[in-house]
Amino acid sequence: MHERRIRITAGDVEVGGLLNDTGTADLVWDALPITASGSTWGDEIYFRTEIVAAVQDGQEVVDMGALAYWPTGQAICLFFGPTPMSQGEDIRPASAVNVIGQIEGDPTILKPVISGAQVSVEKA
Repeated sequence: MHERRIRITAGDVEVGGLLNDTGTADLVWDALPITASGSTWGDEIYFRTEIVAAVQDGQEVVDMGALAYWPTGQAICLFFGPTPMSQGEDIRPASAVNVIGQIEGDPTILKPVISGAQVSVEKA
């Protein structure tokens, strides 16, 4: 599989990402570009999409910088630190997510992004 690099712009911040080889990541890749209004939840940005996918290998705790799809909210999530559900330093989504990739570099540069900021994801 060739590398599937993406560019994510959230408000004034731009980060790169790399999608993995899961079925959900395939659906996201095929749906790009996506532009939506982002919401924040602790150190997470999420935004609704038209993508519909079931939970596949759902994870209750994710790694720093994880890119994930949240089936419950049809949303793509960018994780860059603890959420209101976290216990200690754990990064916990609201409910199980499908991890679809990883943010490249330091994901904490997303911290200044505010709810309502425009988020766009495109093929890099």
